[in-house]
Amino acid sequence: MQPLVPIEVDAATGVWSTDGLPMLYVPRHFLVNNHRMTEEALGRERYARMLHEPGHRSAWFWCASEAKTHALDGMAVFEHYLKRLSQRGWGQFSLAFADATEGRAEIRVQHSAFVLAAAPGSGGRLCYMFAGWFAGAMDWVAQSRGLEMKTTCSETQCASEGASHCVFSVAP
Repeated sequence: MQPLVPIEVDAATGVWSTDGLPMLYVPRHFLVNNHRMTEEALGRERYARMLHEPGHRSAWFWCASEAKTHALDGMAVFEHYLKRLSQRGWGQFSLAFADATEGRAEIRVQHSAFVLAAAPGSGGRLCYMFAGWFAGAMDWVAQSRGLEMKTTCSETQCASEGASHCVFSVAP
């Protein structure tokens, strides 16, 4: 089976890239174990706050790059972002609702990598890393349309708490 996203490997350096952006390919357990240890050291709330800004910045950069590469604009970029996240093993992402003019969206996540890797009874909302990503993508969409707004995002439901899927809400 061919990968769902194009992967180029530089023969001289071994660097993997997709659409011209360097990528890393690591086992899920490696990322999740590092994530858990950092969360334990800092506390979930503090760690979630720390992840928000770099996640926001990275999503914004990714959207800008992919918009150019694929000649996309507006919400098509956000939808492409969710598609690529889904194709890369983070979970299955879909827009339940989106209004770029208002800076609002609801994103559903099924089969989140964090939920799948969690021990039974882990408790709490585990997928908070995604929050900055979705706010960053929405901010890029708004700014690409000439709208000056800054959004925030929060996980309002997590499959780790017994729900069928996770839900994230983006708002100004």
